[in-house]
Amino acid sequence: MNDMRVPVLVEHAPSPSAPASPARRASPPSASGPRIAAVRCALPPHRYAQHELTGPIGDLCLSPGADRALLHRVHASAGVGTRHLALPIERYARLGDFGRSNDAWLETGLELGEEALSGALREAGLAPADVDLLVFASITGVAAPSLDARLAGRMGLRPDVKRIPLFGLGCVAGAAGLARVHDHLRGHPDDTAVLLTVELCSLTLQRGDSSRANLVAGALFGDGAAALVARGGNTDGGSSGGGGSSSTVAPAAGPRVVATRSHLYPGTERLLGWEIGAAGFRVVIDAGVPDIVRGHFGRHLRAFLAEHELTVDDIGTWICHPGGPRILSAVSETLGLSEDALDCSRRSLAAVGNMSSVSVLHILEGIRARRAPEPGTWGLLLAMGPGFCSELVLLRW
Repeated sequence: MNDMRVPVLVEHAPSPSAPASPARRASPPSASGPRIAAVRCALPPHRYAQHELTGPIGDLCLSPGADRALLHRVHASAGVGTRHLALPIERYARLGDFGRSNDAWLETGLELGEEALSGALREAGLAPADVDLLVFASITGVAAPSLDARLAGRMGLRPDVKRIPLFGLGCVAGAAGLARVHDHLRGHPDDTAVLLTVELCSLTLQRGDSSRANLVAGALFGDGAAALVARGGNTDGGSSGGGGSSSTVAPAAGPRVVATRSHLYPGTERLLGWEIGAAGFRVVIDAGVPDIVRGHFGRHLRAFLAEHELTVDDIGTWICHPGGPRILSAVSETLGLSEDALDCSRRSLAAVGNMSSVSVLHILEGIRARRAPEPGTWGLLLAMGPGFCSELVLLRW
């Protein structure tokens, strides 16, 4: 982590002898595509103001008598006002090895996952037996059987529910998980699919690690879970899809998912992620991430919108993963956004910190709770994560 050089990003181009590939053509937006029916977040009860955490986190990460100037600067500039933690802050010093931290992830993750999933199904007017596909994402703990499998029996999901547990996507998993839900529902328009994300980032904090990356993580990340319910285009009439129960619901008021796009940036594999060792997950956060955003992300995003005959100015609602103040500034600058375009992301960051894959769903929940955008409004949900990669999800209310 001491090597903070910005990597040289080389875009792959076809060889001179290879025929040029045809331009990618966008499928026309479907009037009956998958629709988001509900989003619900669950947060641990242990809530702290940022200034209450600076001292205890310093005690965990720094040696006695160490200079704390950098720690205080990082905490003050993180854009975070309050955060929720999986455990009371005084318990982190007693966690010991990775096994204990992972046990805490499993115990608390099951509780928060059940709370988020049951709340989202209730909001959508559905029962657990209505779920045909469950996509589960987390990068802050591991278990086999996975957390989604344990929740299936605990909550009464059908024995034939399809499951897709995802690991390794990190902060991008909220957007990528929604994109994979969209893919499934395009091919199974009678189905109901759920995306569940659980991230207990505080349990990955490395004790005795004074690296800048660990200090940034200790200042920025919060804990939580979120569930999103999406329904295939044939379900708007109210009938239950798949092999689920006979529950009847009104058409969902949420946006439709119109299209998605994934993008890997070659030569950037070491920008973001984990170094996994005996102590667990040691965070990797390279200072070059904002430069990649400024240099390449905007071009790919504009090309994606152009395929749908849209521009940045056509997007009325932005749901951008709050990776931190520098990331949000880089996205805003490279796209030429108005000063308030990413306010929802900044509010989420201030209220709960960066919750990795949970954050974009927390932002979407906040938008739905305040006042839904006018019908016809275009939205773009976007995130970046290890790979280095980005994921774009085009929405329309």
